[in-house]
Amino acid sequence: MTRFAILLTCITLAAAAHAQPAPPTTPEWFASAAARLPAGYVAGQVFHIDKANAESPVAYLAAYPADANNPTTAASAFEPGDMLVATLARVDGRLAAVTGELRPRDPGLTGNIPRENSAARTEADYRVLHAELLTRRSDLPAGVMPCDLRAWTADTDRRGLNVRAQPDARSTVLGTLPAPYKFKSKGENVPDGGWLTEFTILGFKDGWFLIEGATPPGKDYEDPRVYPRNHPRPYAGRGWVAANKVGANYANGDTRMGGLFQAPHIDAQWLPATGDGGSPISADGGPKKLLACSGFWALVQSYDGVRGWWRRLCSSQVTNCS
Repeated sequence: MTRFAILLTCITLAAAAHAQPAPPTTPEWFASAAARLPAGYVAGQVFHIDKANAESPVAYLAAYPADANNPTTAASAFEPGDMLVATLARVDGRLAAVTGELRPRDPGLTGNIPRENSAARTEADYRVLHAELLTRRSDLPAGVMPCDLRAWTADTDRRGLNVRAQPDARSTVLGTLPAPYKFKSKGENVPDGGWLTEFTILGFKDGWFLIEGATPPGKDYEDPRVYPRNHPRPYAGRGWVAANKVGANYANGDTRMGGLFQAPHIDAQWLPATGDGGSPISADGGPKKLLACSGFWALVQSYDGVRGWWRRLCSSQVTNCS
């Protein structure tokens, strides 16, 4: 995708996604249902209620492993997860869960409680996008989690960031990605620390990102008449970089802003989180750390220490992708 196309996409998303509906409310019976989950699971949101029996409706809660937001055991956006099926009834005049059973999530049961937080793309759209992304798995090395995210090098070492042949610090160095690049520019949007080298993340494995398509730092933003001919030339092929050397900005992922999800699904548990300036996170700024990825989701750590998943990242250095 060209830089113009990327920016145009960002502008389109911004125009469609400013207004967000109120967050879902928590039913009075939610705690009694979540308490019926076995150890090692975290309750997400209610996604379906079957009211065929008005006296004892059945509620379906999303459920994901408690370590879904751990980089070493990161969850997959391609797996549906599990669900708690809870029967509700009146107990002392209040609705409560009287039974609860953990079952594998039925992908066909999309639910009757909508989760759309943006007019740009629906969850049906994302199911198609993830299915298309999964078809590319055969083009990736074995054991690699497919991803599709934009990012940049956050390494300030003047020698550049090594791109390796394997996700291993001892493997062959294929090339490097330049450190932040500064020159006497006439532009008005030059980042204070210099232009960063951008690329696409294709996959993740064992603390490493598989990347490709790195572009010269700042070249797509600067006037070609003044951009130095002797500019740094990054390794543009496919290779591996350490996850702790990579950064990005949050982009609008057609979902709830202001926090992170415990698993890479919009009905997972949601936790408020803040950015560098202390405001709720949004598509203006980026995470403190980028830890892992799955599909269009990134596992990150916010500046206030919350670790969770955010859908879509942006590598634009002159505008946000709200």
